[in-house]
Amino acid sequence: MNVDYKQLDNVNAELTITLEEKDYADKVKKQLKEIGKNRPEPGFRAGHVPMAMLEKKYGAAVKYDVINREIGDAVYDYIRDNKLRVLGQPVADNENQFKEGETEFTFKFKVGLAPQIDAKIGKDMKIPYYTISVTDDMVGQEIDALRKRFGVQGPGEETEPDAVIKGVISELNPDGSVKEGGIVVDNGILAPIHFTSDEQKKLFEGKHPGDVVVFNPAASCNSNVTEMSSMLNIDKEDVENHKGDFNFEIKEIIVLKPAELDQEFFDNAVGKDKAHNEEELKAAVKDLIKDQLKGESDFRFSIDARNVILQKEGNVQLPEEVLKHFLISQNEQLTKENIDEEFDKLRPQLVWDLTRDEITTKFDIKVNDEDLLNEARIAVYRQLSQYGPASLTEGLIDHYAKEVVKDPKNRDSFERNALNKKVFETIKENVTLDNKELSIEDFRKLYQA
Repeated sequence: MNVDYKQLDNVNAELTITLEEKDYADKVKKQLKEIGKNRPEPGFRAGHVPMAMLEKKYGAAVKYDVINREIGDAVYDYIRDNKLRVLGQPVADNENQFKEGETEFTFKFKVGLAPQIDAKIGKDMKIPYYTISVTDDMVGQEIDALRKRFGVQGPGEETEPDAVIKGVISELNPDGSVKEGGIVVDNGILAPIHFTSDEQKKLFEGKHPGDVVVFNPAASCNSNVTEMSSMLNIDKEDVENHKGDFNFEIKEIIVLKPAELDQEFFDNAVGKDKAHNEEELKAAVKDLIKDQLKGESDFRFSIDARNVILQKEGNVQLPEEVLKHFLISQNEQLTKENIDEEFDKLRPQLVWDLTRDEITTKFDIKVNDEDLLNEARIAVYRQLSQYGPASLTEGLIDHYAKEVVKDPKNRDSFERNALNKKVFETIKENVTLDNKELSIEDFRKLYQA
């Protein structure tokens, strides 16, 4: 076997593989013998079929399989042994052909090579870093939200936007009278905040126990069969027959009463003993908001850093033909007709992936088990935080983190996240930050731009 490598340009090369009969003949015979051992032929037991018969019946197919495998192994062995940094997969030349009667074969493949990326990162590179200012209004809104979150439901004297209303639902005739033999739900429950119709919501505003409201269940949920079936306690098949008006006689109003500003609430909201009065609560909540917003700042930095670095990198040459062929083979949404347009959209990400890999190599960035565990801790923290800070003990977080990191799928995700974070932390440490503080409104405008 002969393998010839030819560099076509900076990002494309050609591999030519030549096979002679001596390179594959023994393997063809071996495979035919295996077939003879396992497949009986008319008049012959398995293991006793003449080789001539096997060659006549299976020779061409086996020869094709063996040569195809030998060629594939030769291509990938050459790439591995010569440490070629390839993109996509080698593309077979259109003129490659297997002719049954021939004994010598030559196949050509186009190989896409990764371009040289400089990734010149230094203090002469200036990248903006935006910090979001935390206002008193933001703190107040967060405290209100926390009070509702840790509040309790109880009887109310008047309906509120998020109230749950209990009462009797009665079907009406077109003239507004109660329909004899119509639907009556004695234990009806409504939550107008979930109505799809604002007009129907308004019917329940400022109401009190004992009031009767005429409403239309179908209009309240855009005739959703499942919603109406549940609301009126009827079969889904029967919903179509009950799209008129109904009475709702209010028996009880359940409202959410915000948590009192006491020590129990302080502990639930920001953690045990981290606040003992309203001023300390505001300070602790402000710190919590800052921590949450730091992730927003870091994410925005990742966008700006990537843009600045790619702009400095300039126009990077890619093996487009090979990559397009590979992308079409991997994604059924991509075709020869739309690949040019879609490739232009994918190009920046492809160049960034190469740039990130170069940064990872240049700065010797590695992800270790502790990095993976930290990512798992973050995932567990987010999951448990819905139950309040009181449930977020270090021991509990560590216990669950060590469990979820065992899943290979989780590990892959954690590894990607950890590597990305380390890459952008490295960039942040090695460039000049143009620190700017913005309001949350102005920060959001950055994305509009």
